[in-house]
Amino acid sequence: MVHPSITRLSVLLGEPGTSGDAVDWEELAQTTGLRLPADYCDFIMFYGGGELDEYLGFSTPPVVGSPYGDLIDGLDFDPREEAAALTGIAPKDPEERRLLPFARSSNGDVAFWLCDALDPDSWDVVVFKRQHHYGEEPWVRFAAGFGDFLAGTLDGTLPNPFSDSGFARPPHVYRNWRQPL
Repeated sequence: MVHPSITRLSVLLGEPGTSGDAVDWEELAQTTGLRLPADYCDFIMFYGGGELDEYLGFSTPPVVGSPYGDLIDGLDFDPREEAAALTGIAPKDPEERRLLPFARSSNGDVAFWLCDALDPDSWDVVVFKRQHHYGEEPWVRFAAGFGDFLAGTLDGTLPNPFSDSGFARPPHVYRNWRQPL
């Protein structure tokens, strides 16, 4: 059964143009200690690593041949250890937080999971907006998981946190790394 947020995303993105990426999620958890949110796993299974609207690139665990297989390169904490309690609405100093990047925009924005619990399905999404206005907080935290964050950004139920103000406007096209340009 597909995660409901990925079903919601498929309405916005359409069916994938090619098969997604095959990842052995159990092996990844055993070798790295990293378990990932179920909605993200379903997204990678159906859509795979690639780009949304030629703007936002999504990382995956290593997949042979994929230029997007760099997700675990961003892992700089031990996922087997419980995180210390976090406070505030967004991380003020990312060096002190357990952040795992999963997407990057062509403007240099980065979307992360805030890995503040052992249960990855409870992780919120945090976005660092590289090109923010003077006085604007560059970090924005969303009380949403991967799929709800992405669907909400695309359908306008969540504010667009990215530097390109037109990113959230339809139509949206997802291009898997296997699809030709």
